Amino acid sequence: MKATVHIMLKTGVLDPQGEAVRHALGALGFSGVKGVRQGKVIELDLDDGASQSDVEAMCEKLLANTVIESYSVEMG
Repeated sequence: MKATVHIMLKTGVLDPQGEAVRHALGALGFSGVKGVRQGKVIELDLDDGASQSDVEAMCEKLLANTVIESYSVEMG
């Protein structure tokens, strides 16, 4: 079984990497980009008995910094 975790900075948290990407895109001539938020995707290959609550526990304990990041889990 596979699980995909999408992690993004919460709204209101400054994203210096996203801002650097936005600036670089502007320097390359892509003037229509107003903002960039950068996140991460983690793919987990799990035993068949694993549940979404198991993956959420992994996120809460290790994968995401829940003070400044939010996450979503896709199982399948």
